[in-house]
Amino acid sequence: MARSPGEGSGSPSASLRGTRETLSDPELESLGSDSEINGFTAERRTDKYGFLIKTEENGDREKELSVEVLRQREAKWLDMLLNWDKWMAKRHKKIKLRCQKGIPPALRGRAWQYLSGSRVKMDQSPNKFTELDSMAGDPKWLDIIERDLHRQFPFHEMFVARGGHGQQDLFRVLKAYTLYRPDEGYCQAQAPIAAVLLMHMPAEQAFWCLVQICEKYLPGYYSEKLEAIQLDGRILFSLLRKVSPVAYKHLSKQKIDPILYMTEWFMCAFSRTLPWSSVLRVWDMFFCEGVKIVFRVALILLKYSLGSSEKLKSCQGQYETMEKLRAIDPKYMLEGFLIPEIVELTVTERDVEREHLIQLKKWKEEYGELQCKSPTRLHGAKAISDADPAGHKPLVHSPSIILPSNFGSLKKTKVQKQEAKEQEKQRAKEVREREKIEKEKKKLEKKKSRGKSDQTNGAMKEENGGEGTRDHRQEPVQPLLAKVTQKDSLNVHQSSESLCSKESEDTYL
Repeated sequence: MARSPGEGSGSPSASLRGTRETLSDPELESLGSDSEINGFTAERRTDKYGFLIKTEENGDREKELSVEVLRQREAKWLDMLLNWDKWMAKRHKKIKLRCQKGIPPALRGRAWQYLSGSRVKMDQSPNKFTELDSMAGDPKWLDIIERDLHRQFPFHEMFVARGGHGQQDLFRVLKAYTLYRPDEGYCQAQAPIAAVLLMHMPAEQAFWCLVQICEKYLPGYYSEKLEAIQLDGRILFSLLRKVSPVAYKHLSKQKIDPILYMTEWFMCAFSRTLPWSSVLRVWDMFFCEGVKIVFRVALILLKYSLGSSEKLKSCQGQYETMEKLRAIDPKYMLEGFLIPEIVELTVTERDVEREHLIQLKKWKEEYGELQCKSPTRLHGAKAISDADPAGHKPLVHSPSIILPSNFGSLKKTKVQKQEAKEQEKQRAKEVREREKIEKEKKKLEKKKSRGKSDQTNGAMKEENGGEGTRDHRQEPVQPLLAKVTQKDSLNVHQSSESLCSKESEDTYL
């Protein structure tokens, strides 16, 4: 690829010939230098999105939310962002509904980072972007990137000035990505994606958000052979048969390959197709729900452009059909019409994945295995969060209560106290068990003692059988003890020790 003249160094400053160097050129620093070339005067005005308005234009007045409603939504989103992990784990459906209503403009950039997981990614690699930004980069990519800078939203105040801060940041983000993924390099469709992100966040955050889009939401879209986008074109065409059979039959009859009309739609996420208010609403839902939103938008545009016999009267051939798809009626792209249609269209992740498997099988039969080994596509914020559950720890904000420096030792003391308490309980339990065993043993000894006492009394009666009643109180004890064996003596001794109740005393007396 031919390089621009004057580029002989591989350093970043030299490669930014049309960006950074122009900032020091006094002839190009005037307010109207680029805006006058683009049809604007020095007294330029912008709409609420930052796009320049020509002096003779008043701009389209859109229906805006009241200040009260906007403030209420901002308060709700602030609460969600401050407790993001809990909301994502337990109330994801509520996040989805609020994304469908639209993220408040003041919090949109931060919300996109949280939804995409790019905030977690950035916190896990805090110095990565700085490292990539300081590197020179591959000259073949730098040349292409530099030539694409002025083509990205030239009527937006951030990118209108050649060499301005917007173009510089765009260059930094795109160059960093080529170094982060040298196997993929740079694709021209990445530039508008990165530019939209830079309108809402600084360069480092935009870089990580771009990484998530390329790796999680649209993996393989920006690879060399564009296999992933071709496969999604087939998926779109198959889904169209259910959504709009009329449009499906017409495109089949004209033999128009989906790659001819859907490439820019999908690869740029409609950022160069829809009105800006619709772009932002679509992106809000895209970051939350994934690529199915892009499929829904494309199906709606095809349905309302080619979905009836009346609309097909002006599309008799391939050329007329392609022209109609290049210039879609603006009323079908307005926010008020498009967003409700997106929400109501029942195309789910399961539908997309089922068609993906079918089309992948057909692709392998026709062309063999895919050459681009891209990671698995994740359908939205919930899937990304579940894939990296431990990654949300950096999102926890600093606590308002500062713990003492010896908190660890205090915690250890509490643990020791708890252990001592458990040991005391264990010792008490052992004492109770021993007492129970002793009690059972004493009961058994009592029974034995009663049996021996009965035998002794019987023997004494036999000895005194024919002699009448004798007063044993007048007789010495020794003769009686002499008749008792050593074993019986031991039993008597044990029994005497167990005399601990009134009942036992009565037995012997």
